[in-house]
Amino acid sequence: MARETISDDTHGVVYEFAPEMEPVRTVEPNTSLTFETRDSLNGAIQTDDDLLEEIPEEVNAATGSVAVEGADPGDVLRVEIEDVRLAEDHGRVVTTPGFGLMQDDEDVEAPFTRITPVEDGENYDDGRPRVRFGERSIPADPCIGTIGVAPAEESYTTLVPHDHGGNLDTNDVTTGSVLYLPVFQSGAMLAMGDSKAVMADGEMCGTGAEIATDVDVTLDVIFDPEFDLERPLIDTGDHWKTVASAETMEAATKLAHKDAMKLLSEEHGYSPTEAHTFGSLVGGWRSPRSSTRW
Repeated sequence: MARETISDDTHGVVYEFAPEMEPVRTVEPNTSLTFETRDSLNGAIQTDDDLLEEIPEEVNAATGSVAVEGADPGDVLRVEIEDVRLAEDHGRVVTTPGFGLMQDDEDVEAPFTRITPVEDGENYDDGRPRVRFGERSIPADPCIGTIGVAPAEESYTTLVPHDHGGNLDTNDVTTGSVLYLPVFQSGAMLAMGDSKAVMADGEMCGTGAEIATDVDVTLDVIFDPEFDLERPLIDTGDHWKTVASAETMEAATKLAHKDAMKLLSEEHGYSPTEAHTFGSLVGGWRSPRSSTRW
């Protein structure tokens, strides 16, 4: 059976994850789809001279949303990410005044734009496309920046993360990973976009190499009441990654570690103290929306 495409042009995009999201398509569990996503800046940046003076009101367009039949609050949406393909021959990395890690550093010029051309992978031994930054090239490693479902009560713009997912900007949301999201509304209402051709952990300037992509996924629903998920969880194949968002780094780190402790307890029968101490041996955490890997 042909894989259906959910297009940003035909089906539309959202700039907010809200409890009352309407689906553009409803599918059965275990359905494979292709999401077409646009770059996070809606094509506004095409040359080094295109500067972003401020963050637009509409940013990080997310294609969708797609409802999955039978998904109800308390269930878990399973998103198998089969392939993230670059759909443009260039990306763009920008700095914007008042945005990013070094927003108050007088040595950092803002606004600033650098177009990042994509070179064909057949020119390299490993076959991987390269992203150029001036004279240097970086192996492309596409990931999805914004992906989530309808939240429980409040609405969140696609620029921020929370328990529903949203702007996770986590480079493990990529080809070969499985993302688990808690379901808060009937149908789940999945939407995604804001992809990067390559992005470092932390996304220090506030953007990666922003680019349009085509994303192949298979959506399924886990109905097991013992799989009690409150926040996003990623299985990369090599490790599990709990992801939490909060007002402070410390609060987010505690939430992510607490989620990892819970999973360790369920998997191995550890007490909370045993899970906490075992996690200190095999885990680790990363910023900015803190995550624990184990």
